[in-house]
Amino acid sequence: MANLWPDVKEQNGDNKKDEKSLTGNHKRITREERSASGIWHQHSPTAPPLVLRHRRTDILAILGWKQNSSVFPTGSAHLGISPGNNIGTMAEHLSQSELDYPFKLLEYFNGFRVIFSACELGVFDLLLRSQEPLSAQHVARELSTSVDGMERLLDALVGIEILEVETTDGIALYSSTDVANLYLAKGSGKSLHDMIIYQSQTIYPLWNNMVDAVRRKLRANISIFIISRVQTEVCCFPPRREGKNQNEKTFGLPPEDIFQAIYRSEEERLKFMGLMNSSWVLDGHDIVTAFSLSCFQEIVDLGGCTGALAREMAKAYPSSSVTVLDLPQIVETAQKHFSQEDDTVLFQSGDFFSGEIPPADLYVLARILHDWPEEKCLTLLRKIYDTCKPGGGVLLVEAMLFENRRGPVMAQIFSLNMLVQTEGRERPPSEYIRILNQTGFRNVQVCRTGKSYDAILAIR
Repeated sequence: MANLWPDVKEQNGDNKKDEKSLTGNHKRITREERSASGIWHQHSPTAPPLVLRHRRTDILAILGWKQNSSVFPTGSAHLGISPGNNIGTMAEHLSQSELDYPFKLLEYFNGFRVIFSACELGVFDLLLRSQEPLSAQHVARELSTSVDGMERLLDALVGIEILEVETTDGIALYSSTDVANLYLAKGSGKSLHDMIIYQSQTIYPLWNNMVDAVRRKLRANISIFIISRVQTEVCCFPPRREGKNQNEKTFGLPPEDIFQAIYRSEEERLKFMGLMNSSWVLDGHDIVTAFSLSCFQEIVDLGGCTGALAREMAKAYPSSSVTVLDLPQIVETAQKHFSQEDDTVLFQSGDFFSGEIPPADLYVLARILHDWPEEKCLTLLRKIYDTCKPGGGVLLVEAMLFENRRGPVMAQIFSLNMLVQTEGRERPPSEYIRILNQTGFRNVQVCRTGKSYDAILAIR
């Protein structure tokens, strides 16, 4: 797939972004100069307006910006962005990649829905099974879609380099790339299909309410107290956040019990478990080998879902026994739909918050703490500390933010998802170290894997 963000780079080490100032070597416009020239930005008084030169003027209409023909000289168009759709002064210091940035944004706005739709319709699975290029008519017939709609979808997939097309006797024939076969077809061992389906059908609807999760607003009504016929008092309450998550607005379910929403039906439970299974296809081996864990003979994966991460653990440390503890309905579904031949992983039903947890040398909490506020994390870690054998430990697996919270991008995005779906957040290493020390754990080690998820090991 084409890289939609060619200039976005992350740096480890000092965790600083390699950002290029939009002003370059140009003198920053002063407040007085901007006022005199009629340019004003009420939110950032010292920052100049962002002016983008682009190759087409129709992007103005697409994005809803107003065009002032007097500002656009023949042969080149200029786009000025400021709060009131005012056209700013022209800037000549942007690089070509910055000039092309609006077009990348337009690709990004809808490109992910192209992949979502193709996965839901089964396009990649059909092309993988066929072992030969297929026409849009053939694909439409097999998947019970319109020919016109399917042809447009296939062409868009070619445009984002997920599919390939060749023309034979005037007929366009479509085939999958190796990347599509490996990661998007459901039958592949490295498939992200289930993750994409969950993103499309569950996460995407939640993110439609992101604005309500982020914004702060006044309470529903301003209270008006009529004191007498001639005196009225208006009381404005302070602003409050809309809510902890958007499950109620999206699915009509109470926001307090996040897993009631996640497991609200067998279909939703299967989709979520597919998501979790796909996650460890990508990151599992790197997680279990981030530290040498061979010294831990009994390992319990709390909330281990399908057992995908536990299986990676069992492969890496064959002399250790590995058990998954999860809710009864999850264990039943995992054994029914996600079991493997010669599976050495054991499953045990239980609730690690309200019930007992089995004794072990090492407890794994993979993508657990990010679901909950700190008080609940402390409660669980204290419980693990009290049950853990002396010399044992806990392995946390989370998408860790940098200490300055300026990245990594995936951790930032995951944290936003925690806002709309759960009661938790992603955290930097220092926060995990603090709550681990607060609950008695010591010798905390942090490992950034370079993948989506990182590891923290602490010893009792």
